[in-house]
Amino acid sequence: MSLGLGIDTGGTYTDAVIMDLDSGEVVSKAKSPTTREDLCIGIRGAVGSMDPDVLEEVGLVALSSTLATNSVVEGKGCRVALVGVGKGYDDSVHVDRSVEVAGGHNLHGGEERPLDEDSVRIFLESIRGDVDALAVNSVFSVRNPEHENRVRAMAREILGVPVVCGHELSSSLGFNQRVSTCVMNARLIPVMDELIRAVNAILAEYRVGAPLLIVRGNGSMMTEDVARERPIEAVMSGPTASLMGAMRLTGLRDAIVMDMGGTTTDIGVLRDGRPRLDTEGMVIEGRRTHITAARITTAGIGGDSRIMVNGRGNVLVDPERVVPLCVAATRWPEVGEHLAHLMDHDVVPSKRSTVLSSVMLGHEMFRTLRFPDRCGMAPHDIAFMHLALESPVSTVRAGAVLGVHPSSFDTHGMIVRGYVQRIGLTPTDLLHIGGEYTDFDADASRAGAEYLAAKAGTDPEGFVAMAREAVRVKLGTALMEDLLDEELGTTDLGPAGRDLLMKAVTGRHGRDFGCRVKVDKPIVGIGAPSGVYMRWVGEMFDTEVIVQPDADVGNAVGAVSSSLMESMEFVVMPEDLDEEGSCFQVFSRLGAMTFETLDRALSWIGSEGTDHLRGLLEACGAESVTTRSERTDRTVWGRSGEVLAEARVTVTAVGKPRPFR
Repeated sequence: MSLGLGIDTGGTYTDAVIMDLDSGEVVSKAKSPTTREDLCIGIRGAVGSMDPDVLEEVGLVALSSTLATNSVVEGKGCRVALVGVGKGYDDSVHVDRSVEVAGGHNLHGGEERPLDEDSVRIFLESIRGDVDALAVNSVFSVRNPEHENRVRAMAREILGVPVVCGHELSSSLGFNQRVSTCVMNARLIPVMDELIRAVNAILAEYRVGAPLLIVRGNGSMMTEDVARERPIEAVMSGPTASLMGAMRLTGLRDAIVMDMGGTTTDIGVLRDGRPRLDTEGMVIEGRRTHITAARITTAGIGGDSRIMVNGRGNVLVDPERVVPLCVAATRWPEVGEHLAHLMDHDVVPSKRSTVLSSVMLGHEMFRTLRFPDRCGMAPHDIAFMHLALESPVSTVRAGAVLGVHPSSFDTHGMIVRGYVQRIGLTPTDLLHIGGEYTDFDADASRAGAEYLAAKAGTDPEGFVAMAREAVRVKLGTALMEDLLDEELGTTDLGPAGRDLLMKAVTGRHGRDFGCRVKVDKPIVGIGAPSGVYMRWVGEMFDTEVIVQPDADVGNAVGAVSSSLMESMEFVVMPEDLDEEGSCFQVFSRLGAMTFETLDRALSWIGSEGTDHLRGLLEACGAESVTTRSERTDRTVWGRSGEVLAEARVTVTAVGKPRPFR
């Protein structure tokens, strides 16, 4: 029996699973709250909950993490300098220091201008000790990386910091996209290195001697060394791991996967055993990169989303992540006491109110997560945070203690800055009320629903039905918008299209007609709350829903089920389009080569390129390596008719990691 340990750090929980790699059986699993300020605390909590004797038998460890994604989105990372050779950068991604120097090549790899090494040396000397990594990008370096390599050699001698060259991350043209990718990758290098070191230390604590692999955003795995060099490839690794986990748990190769966590629901598609990919390059914070990753749609609806009622009695599901009432009452008895006596007091707002205000939601309380590094906040807000530090407090209670009106507290500002967290009614509470999930205090959930029902002017049963329908509609709408966007390239359906979509999602008819949509793929639910909610979506779109018993740790299963993969693109071009019998050039990360004929060029790619990738994987410990090639041609009209302008051949090698023994 070969055992693998999969670890996934999600937005709410860190999951760990030990799986028999031969049979696919889950031997052990554990969860621990994700600690965003230090991911290793959550990882240690999950791994430490497992049988230490079984951990020692683990022969493979795989990690999918939110770290790279969060670091890019939040603008975190190290100090990065940029050397641009032959062209200036549009500054779409921040760099700490930068310079533009003469140099660069042309489309066919010929030197356009000599590299200005003196200017490079002066710049490198000026930033010594002021940066942690260097990004180097030269014009048409994907055709000839000579200038990037020369700058890298100089930087290693002068700076002694990690250096990232654009041609190493992408073989596609597009200078600014390549620079953005390169800079973001450089900024993540020390972040990823720190995570890998910390995880390895945790594994050593529990005497796990197996090597650590990192999940890429395209669903494959990479070694520690590759992850340290190309950490940007780990962006979106968590949502992609859910796709791989769905395939391993169900055996399905074609399916829609909906991974519902505490904060969001990620939607992806499996086609012929592969994740649906964003072939144009992943978009991160509005910036297009040259990194291929799974195409994932993230909807702001999770098990911990906030359920509210506005002044018109409408039920709203807000993307804000709150602590469910049932969970809070289990952890803090005073929350349960507050909810038990809520209806004894005249705190239910008037139904005539038309303003949506968190102050009016008397069932909600707040807990302090941390205090600001600097002041600048109102004294009564600081006092509120002190009150909520030891145990949760409502704005009404805090106002009475501090002698201020409840509306005076800037709870929204404190939540946005991460100082406090709201406690409120959530979809998790709805499951406790319905009896589908009863791990926590269901009485607290019922008390919160009773309060909001009074605010909505209905009975508790009617309110719960409205709230469940609001969750169902939000999930169904998110799924259809994802599928429509891929099918049509837009979600702008116009008034008629939007009306048809809402009829299909809600099941409601108009004056004379209704509308129904059938989804042609089964839906696989991943995540602890998916068993109930995904079945609602399946009923909505007349399709099968599959939720396996281990779906609650599906991401961790996906992490350890992935394969090692390396891919390389080869660009083949004639030296002269108008010359019959022209030689052909091949450009790749291996360098530039020239061949007398197209057949010889393609033959070289099929032998040398394939052997190179196979060797890379086998050196990483992969076994049963297979390769595949995909070719795309672009033709133009020349003097002699239609001729080949460019052929792109992508060679991919895939292998299963060999368990460590």
